[in-house]
Amino acid sequence: MAAAEPLTTPVAEPMVVVDGLHVVYRVFGSKSDKGTAATALLRMARRQRRPSVREVHAIRGVSFVANRGDAVGVIGRNGSGKSTLLRAIAGLLPPEQGAVYATGHASLLGVNAALLDDLTGERNVVVCGLAMGMTPREVKERYRSIVDFSGVGDFINLPMRAYSTGMGSRLRFAIASARSHEVLLIDEALVTGDAEFRVRSRQRIEELRAQAGTVFIVAHSMAQIEETCNRVIWLEKGEIVQAGDDVPAIIDAYLAATGGEPLAREPAKH
Repeated sequence: MAAAEPLTTPVAEPMVVVDGLHVVYRVFGSKSDKGTAATALLRMARRQRRPSVREVHAIRGVSFVANRGDAVGVIGRNGSGKSTLLRAIAGLLPPEQGAVYATGHASLLGVNAALLDDLTGERNVVVCGLAMGMTPREVKERYRSIVDFSGVGDFINLPMRAYSTGMGSRLRFAIASARSHEVLLIDEALVTGDAEFRVRSRQRIEELRAQAGTVFIVAHSMAQIEETCNRVIWLEKGEIVQAGDDVPAIIDAYLAATGGEPLAREPAKH
């Protein structure tokens, strides 16, 4: 009788490890010092230094592991440290203490991602595509799908300053998601757009996950987080309140704690 083959289970592959992370902002000057040109010149003339340095402890001892294929939602009130955490993972903010380890490059897509106002949407697609590491041929091959996905239509031939906020955000997302990312960080980029675009965005994120990438999403819409993410991290004052893969339960706890309306969910089918 042949020996039974041992059962094997997939081993999770860590993509992002955040270990005891602390991030501190230092704000120079006092509340009464507005930092105008006149006061700066006066200090220079008197050889005065700024009167104080205020510290803002934005992230306090955060630790977690995100694996290949995860879509991690980051939720919390305004000022809880969500965007700061993404910027630290992207390497844009140095840790005061602790460390962030990432396998491959982490790309941050936010509402303030750089698109050049004086260039047309078309030129921005080309410039940003090249900046992300695409070859000229890849940019040319993917150009039409980027424009179609963004839904900006004929505005693609106009300067970016003619775009609405929503159109600019949709084009940013379309460009950033046009290639595979080992780690893609999305900061409030899905809040603008109609229901059809949100569906397309969710499908694109699923494609990125299927291509063995890891996605982090910051959004105020709990419905979007629940629909898109398989894990969630709840931050409050720079600390993790809850984290895990029971996304509905953590979202319900967050909404209850913050006075939000419970999500309307379809009854479970048996």
